[in-house]
Order: sequence, then C-alpha cells, then structure tokens
Amino acid sequence: MDLKQLEYFVRVAELGSYTRAALALGVAQPALSRQIRQLEVELRHTLLLRNGRGATPTEAGQVLLAHARGILHQVARAREELGRVRGSLAGRVALGLPPSLARMLAVPLTRAFRRALPEATLCITEGLSAAMWDQVHQGRLDLAMVYNPTVSADHHVEPLFDETLALVQARPPGLAEDPPLPIALADVAGLPLIIPTRPNALRMQVEAALAALGLKPHVVLEIDGVAAILELVADGLGCAILSPHAITGWTRPSALQIRPVVEPELRPRVALVSSTHRPATRTQEAAADLVRKLCAERFGPCPVPAPVTDQP
Repeated sequence: MDLKQLEYFVRVAELGSYTRAALALGVAQPALSRQIRQLEVELRHTLLLRNGRGATPTEAGQVLLAHARGILHQVARAREELGRVRGSLAGRVALGLPPSLARMLAVPLTRAFRRALPEATLCITEGLSAAMWDQVHQGRLDLAMVYNPTVSADHHVEPLFDETLALVQARPPGLAEDPPLPIALADVAGLPLIIPTRPNALRMQVEAALAALGLKPHVVLEIDGVAAILELVADGLGCAILSPHAITGWTRPSALQIRPVVEPELRPRVALVSSTHRPATRTQEAAADLVRKLCAERFGPCPVPAPVTDQP
C-alpha cells in the first residue's frame, strides 16, 4: 500500500461517497476507484461497500480507517518537523467560517497567518454551522468556527465569544443616524422575516426563543446567502435577524438600520471546533492560536462555558 491509496480510502470512508471524495481530492473518479481496488487486492479484504446512498466501510475497512488516519497524521507531523529544520512550520490548514464572521475575520486572519506561518497554506471555507460540524468530523476541515455547538465525542469544542443578534431593516429615507431604538423579541414575531433555511444555527435560536414566548416567526422568504439577505432587506422586502458583523464590508451599509433585540437578548455562542479523532498538527495548533488571539482582540476575552444546545 502507499500513502496515496490510504489518503483516497480515508477520504471516501469519511465522506461516504466516491463522487464527493473525487471532487474533494481533485481526481477523476475512475482513478480513485482503481487505487482503492488495488488496495483491497493487496490487503485481501473488501474495504468499502457501495450502496444507493454512497459507500460505507466494512469491518475490515473500519480497522484500516483507524490505522490510516494515524499513519497520515504521522506523515503530516514528519513533514512539519522537516519544515522546522528549515526554520518554519509547513503544511495545510483548512478552516471553516460562518459567512457573517468571514466578512470580518478572513482578511486579518489571512494576514496574520502569512506573517506567522509563511511556509504553510491556509484554506478558508464559508459554510453553515451544521455543515461545517459534519465536515470537521469527515476530515474536510481541520478547524471551524461554529454557532451554538453541541456535545459530541467526535469533536473538541472551545468557546471563543458570544455574539448579540440584531434586527436588520431597510433604513427609511431621511431617517437620522441616531442610535436605533431596541425592539422586543415579541414584536419581531409580527415582522416579515427573511431567514436562512433550517438547520441554520441562528434560525434555530430565533425560533427557540420565540417559542419560549409562545410565538413563532413570520417567515416570508428562506435564503442562506448573507449577501442576498442584505440586498433583499435593503430593497424593503422584509427584515432579518443577523449578527451586526454580517454588515461588515457590505456595499450599502447606509441602506440598513440595525436595532438591538431585547427581552430577551439573543446571544449565540461561537466556538472553535476540531476533531477528536485526528490530533492537531503543530501547524494546526498555531493556526488555532491565531484564531483565538484575533477573536480576543475583536470580541473580548473568552466567555465562561455555558450549557450547550441540542443542535450544532
């Protein structure tokens, strides 16, 4: 067996699909299938079973998966140690960010990463918390910042900061830019909301908070793109409940009015998530330190851990 075969096998096993693995690896699916078949022939075991929903590891495949993850991790460590001989850490770090935070953090984080780790590569992916939670488990992401994570034996969760959600509305013509008046959450229930689809973590928190008041949101449109939501709100087609940071870098911030939501406040927790099955390399640890430092500078010290929610 060789490292390429092991990497291909691990990626198919984690993603549960030859097609998704081929896309993630950037190889043709027939070549991927051929390498895994050669590995099965050499080991004299069927490692993956194809079914209508993709591919799942056999009992032998599960045994190899545990070993292969360790082997590939040790190879990554060896490459990093060689990089240290040259005086710097090397390797690749895949980081997931929610769209609202990516607008604010992607540029300063990339600059800090290049200064601190010039021999390493940073790959940033935007995504919903639930999707990134799964991608960390599957090995597609090394680190991810997610909202309201749950307890899991497969994930290490480190709280970073708490956000405060606000109501975003179109700014009426001629409205002075005085500090906007807060709005009670009960009053939000009567407004037409443009909101992400389930299982978006912020939507789930809004619905849970309204349900506690015996209310439910008046949803007029479901859409997952933050930029698209802001455009629709600016055109007067509805309101949104978002992090104020979602407005950062948007093209027309003066077209929007941001009102704090109170009674109660909506304060989602943001945490840094990694896999418990793949110990972090030194490069990944250094990248995580950069994330912690940047978040502490932008949002304040790390909060005291609070009870987790039922959904990531």
